[in-house]
Amino acid sequence: MSAAASERRSEPFLPEINTNRRRCAQLRRKPEKRSDKSAQILSKEEVALFRHSVKQNICVQMLQEGFHRSFSEVFLLLRADEEGRDLRRQAPLEQQQDKLETMRIHLSQAEQAERTGSWLVVCEQRLFLGQYFSALGDVWLSLHFYHSCVDRQPGGSRPVAEARACMAKLYLQRGELEQAKQQAELCIQQAEAGGWMDSAGRPLRLRARQTLWRIYSRLADAPLDAKDYDEALTLLHEGYSMAIESEDKQLEGDASYQLGLTYHSAGDLDRAKQFINTSMQIFGTLGNADGLGRCYKAMAKIMESEENVDETVDCLERFADISSSNGLQHNLADAYLCLGNIYYKRRQYQRASEFFLQSYEVACSLQNVDLLQRAQVWVSSARAQTVIKKYSADVVSATEAALRRLLAWKQTRPLQEVGRDGTDKTAAVWYQLTDT
Repeated sequence: MSAAASERRSEPFLPEINTNRRRCAQLRRKPEKRSDKSAQILSKEEVALFRHSVKQNICVQMLQEGFHRSFSEVFLLLRADEEGRDLRRQAPLEQQQDKLETMRIHLSQAEQAERTGSWLVVCEQRLFLGQYFSALGDVWLSLHFYHSCVDRQPGGSRPVAEARACMAKLYLQRGELEQAKQQAELCIQQAEAGGWMDSAGRPLRLRARQTLWRIYSRLADAPLDAKDYDEALTLLHEGYSMAIESEDKQLEGDASYQLGLTYHSAGDLDRAKQFINTSMQIFGTLGNADGLGRCYKAMAKIMESEENVDETVDCLERFADISSSNGLQHNLADAYLCLGNIYYKRRQYQRASEFFLQSYEVACSLQNVDLLQRAQVWVSSARAQTVIKKYSADVVSATEAALRRLLAWKQTRPLQEVGRDGTDKTAAVWYQLTDT
């Protein structure tokens, strides 16, 4: 009986409260599991991002935000890209998300500003897009946005003037010189009136003049090729004026140098020397060793045309010294070739051979095959002329001593070894490579 009583006492008198609490907690946690599942379900918009193409998502977003004009412009650009893709050989624009997203953002901002009449903001947004695509090499897109910038405010503003400067540069790169000239001139007119700076803080009037000098220089190429020096000089003088007004001394030196070369080609040696001297002074002040060397080479050609050999050699030696002291190895090889040619024309073949050989050695150090081959030909020619000079004299004289020398030279010819100083090292050689 005591055992039965102890069993009854071991059973709890009250129901287990903790068990009910655990059950309630489990019941409360069940809805939380359902909420986790619902959080993993993507929205319709999120699903569309994965299902649809980049182009469709961008276009839909613009339409949803109410920028219908921006949508139309992007759509037309995508169609134009598809039509001209074979010519540009680029990836389809519709697959390039960064470009499409950039267009969406800035075209939307431009459209929003246009609604409120903020035309300056409109032009700035389109100028930004033009510069963005220009940096990426998409010239056709860049030109589209530059033109759209100009069309929004044809009367002119800072962004419009800068867009014209950018267009002038792009048209110059494409070889459309008349278009480039027109845009540069309009930029100068608008920039002069407004006194505007570009995005980098440079005066737009100076920037446009720099571009205009390059345009005039390119325009002069055709008359120069046709040897129409009057037309070429007219264009180059226009460019020279632009270079001076650009306040860029390097540009002024280049323009003066080009005029000097053209006057030399036209046969006006006095004017040629005048402009080359001007260029020489500018490059000397700037410390431009390459430009200074080019001027001495040009002056040497002018002196050669005047048959002033001593001055020609002096200019070429200065050209060589400047190139050597400034590490301009390609110019140095060119200077040695020019000096060798001067002595070659004067029939001083031994001296010419020495300069040609120096040019050859510099070309070897540069690993410039074209220059090396030219120097090789001149070295061979100069040395051959040195031998021929004595050989011809013996053939003409036909004396017994001359015939012996000819026979001895013929027998030892395959064994000859010519040294760097231009002399034959074989003991039996009769024809030394020296001038007499």
